[in-house]
Amino acid sequence: MKGLKTISSIAIIVLLVLNLMFLISSNTSPENSISFQRINSVFKNKQYRFAGEIVPTEDAEVLERLDREISSNVYWQGNTLQILKLSERYFPIIEPILKANGIPDDFKYLAVAESGLRDAISPSNAVGKWQFLKGTAQGFGLTVNEEIDERYNLVKATEAACAYFNQAFLKYGSWTAVAASYNMGMAGYQGKVNEQLEDNYYNLWLNSETSRYVFRIIAYKEILENPKAYGYIYNYGKDAYPDALLETRILPVPTNDLALWAKENGTNYKSIRYYNPWIRSNKITTIDTPEVAILVPRK
Repeated sequence: MKGLKTISSIAIIVLLVLNLMFLISSNTSPENSISFQRINSVFKNKQYRFAGEIVPTEDAEVLERLDREISSNVYWQGNTLQILKLSERYFPIIEPILKANGIPDDFKYLAVAESGLRDAISPSNAVGKWQFLKGTAQGFGLTVNEEIDERYNLVKATEAACAYFNQAFLKYGSWTAVAASYNMGMAGYQGKVNEQLEDNYYNLWLNSETSRYVFRIIAYKEILENPKAYGYIYNYGKDAYPDALLETRILPVPTNDLALWAKENGTNYKSIRYYNPWIRSNKITTIDTPEVAILVPRK
């Protein structure tokens, strides 16, 4: 009996293996098959660019830094997959603002490198998808107080980021330098340029974060523009997000209780706070306008 049980167990295992092999061979579509993620490293013969400016990968040290960032983020599957999904939600908002301000489209990937397209708060208290510090945000026209924090308002924060990019480009004449300076500040970046008698980002000796920063942006660009090449196959359109069912309404400013105000306007407190993260209080008394633009679910 013991021998029969052993033979039966082996037969079951063999059948399961054969069944699995059949399923793999019979499904030719990547979306329907059981597959393994195939990771591509950087391509030595490929020309990588950021904002139209060539990445000098003929320099072995530059190639190695780019390879590190691509590999690190491709292998961070959960985070990268979520970014792919969030990009479908937020890039359609960011892209036309960049274009209207004369900023290269590649700068949308800077927001990815800054925050993963989330409303993050850094250890230094930089906030939002563009990671503005309070003083910098106010310097570029954003309201930041206990009731309103426009660093969380994607439209206004993107406009402020564009103002910074254009200001920095007038100073450096290089979009790569503009991106690097966003990480370490214009004064800090200019100090390194003066100290090292070198104005090319790829030839500068910088702190660890800034030396990786532009490469991280380029890595996200490469992965998000070619997700299937890096093993990311998913079905997730922007209609899957609740934002697809939103509308902007111009409503009286909620100067009293926000929960009651929400009910009076056909929605609820949770929806107001979730879709309008720039509202930081249950009332707004710090703006002069009688009405405010609020994102709410469509009726």
